[in-house]
Amino acid sequence: MELGRPRWKGKAFADIAHANPMSEIVTQLQVSLTQSKTYAMLSGCDILLEAGLELADLLSKASFGRGIVTSNKGKQWFQLGPEEAFYLCHALKCLKVSRDNETCMSEMELWDHFRSNREAFPEFYKAYFHLRSKNWVVRSGIQYGVDYVAYRHHPALVHSEYAVLVVADGDGDASSGRLRVWSDLHCTLRVCGSVAKTLLVLTVRRYGSDRNSLNCLEEFIVEERTITRWVPERCREDQGLEEALGVD
Repeated sequence: MELGRPRWKGKAFADIAHANPMSEIVTQLQVSLTQSKTYAMLSGCDILLEAGLELADLLSKASFGRGIVTSNKGKQWFQLGPEEAFYLCHALKCLKVSRDNETCMSEMELWDHFRSNREAFPEFYKAYFHLRSKNWVVRSGIQYGVDYVAYRHHPALVHSEYAVLVVADGDGDASSGRLRVWSDLHCTLRVCGSVAKTLLVLTVRRYGSDRNSLNCLEEFIVEERTITRWVPERCREDQGLEEALGVD
């Protein structure tokens, strides 16, 4: 991924971000969840996590989940998406999930549950893991017609730089079907351009036939590709001469 200049939302926000690296914030969250032995509850395709004030602050700073407003000021609930929850369980090993507040689900049980609700979950989780492991903050990109948006730091400090599409290698139910026709590509690029984001396509290639086991994640390879619109006016040989002569 080629990095451009970040678009900070305030003059001092770059200094705030540099003084508080996202990697350190995520590590603090990992330690807090591990020490508290926090259990989250499975609710359909989402995970509900009850957090005290300190844990809620770390979840917000690390940009995991979405806070749910309640009348209890001492506790706060967070709703985690499937990829977020599984990243905390599988990659960071700091969160336990239960169905009934008693029985802890294994990673394999949680994997099977998410796969049963979304066939392409393995590819989407691999893409999410790929970005998070590089210390990008990953949020839903549904409002821009993409799968994710990627931020250099917390969304309160900086605008997202990438609109991310996840493309599963091959046909079948695991493939998203995106970017197979030019009209889809043009529409997506126009939306990205209008909101000052670069389209990042993550192609998840599978080297193996078994998608049922967690081991398949080791057989996935993520390929990055950025796509931008070609603007002919920026590439004309006579552009420099016209600008020098003041010709419109």
